[in-house]
Amino acid sequence: MFRAIGRWFKALGYLLTGRIDRARMALEKDPNVVRAKYDDILRDKTKRIHHYKEAVAGLIAQQEKKMAKIKLLTKDVEKLERLKQGALAKAKQQVTKLQQAGKSKVDVQKDEDYMKCLAAYNDFVATLAEKQERIIELEADVGQYGTRIKEHKIQLQSLVREIEDLRAESSDAVADMITAQQEKEIADALSGIAEDGTAKELQDLRDMRQQVKAEARISRELAGTDTKAQEAEFLEYARANVANSEFDALVGLAVETDTAAVEDAALVKDKKESPLPE
Repeated sequence: MFRAIGRWFKALGYLLTGRIDRARMALEKDPNVVRAKYDDILRDKTKRIHHYKEAVAGLIAQQEKKMAKIKLLTKDVEKLERLKQGALAKAKQQVTKLQQAGKSKVDVQKDEDYMKCLAAYNDFVATLAEKQERIIELEADVGQYGTRIKEHKIQLQSLVREIEDLRAESSDAVADMITAQQEKEIADALSGIAEDGTAKELQDLRDMRQQVKAEARISRELAGTDTKAQEAEFLEYARANVANSEFDALVGLAVETDTAAVEDAALVKDKKESPLPE
């Protein structure tokens, strides 16, 4: 018994599932539902494109930051180049001054001003090398950012075209659904498959007409109007027959008719009485 109950519930589940699926399929064919689905897809794709644009904008911002850093470093390099040349020029001037004073090379190299110029020059050179190396790295990053941004822009353009195509496809799909639905309704109506309100109303009117006629017939039978109508018909027939007989008698046709009737009756009698041939 429990198995039977289980099978019954399972069959009921299948039945409900089938009905739900049929209802869902019918609902999904509705043009408004189709339009709503396309709108959802378009909103989702538009949202993703918006996020994609934000990501590309982030790359562009990073590229611009690096480019700004390159500009600052370039200015620093230009300044360091001038400082380096200034330190070198001052050192040359000090060397010339010391040499004119009769100082030897060793004395010149030990001179405090000379040593300051040398230290500054070396510092400028080292710093300049670091900044130039950093500029090279940043320029490489900017180049990579440029390549990636260009690729993403191409992808974004493709996605925007896809959105436009989807909008056009949405309009076409809804129009096709409406047209197909109307054509189906017309075809069903012409073939008698569809049971629209007009057909049902006509059938109700026809049924009502038959019902009224049947009720009228029953009422006539119960009231005896049919019997009276038959009696009136018979009386009218008898009156017309009598009138015709009187007219035939007046014109001399009644005697011939009677004679012919008598002769026919005698002939029939003779046939009945005559013996059969042996």
